[in-house]
Amino acid sequence: QVQFVESGGDLVQAGGSLRLSCKVSGIAFRLNTMDWYRQVPGQQRELVARISKRFETNYAESVKGRFTISRDNANNTVFLQMNSLKPEDTAIYYCRVLGFITWGQGTQVTVSS
Repeated sequence: QVQFVESGGDLVQAGGSLRLSCKVSGIAFRLNTMDWYRQVPGQQRELVARISKRFETNYAESVKGRFTISRDNANNTVFLQMNSLKPEDTAIYYCRVLGFITWGQGTQVTVSS
């Protein structure tokens, strides 16, 4: 079964940067599209960024130009580099394999103003 270990979340001031990591096991990582989602308590999970097996990327409008998704197929890891962070980026961030329903425990990102 697919499993995730997300890390890198922290408390940071507005304008700062963080790099999230998600190590994936249980699947053929290089053959799958990977997503980063985020969720604020009481709200639906939002797709933030996606990277295909061909390294094609897509971003939510709210993070375009600030966030960068990347992947390391040799280490089954997907990253989310987050720059120019805003208080509204505060959320729990999750990675997911497109087409799978399994979620990891998430990593908390808190941006103070």
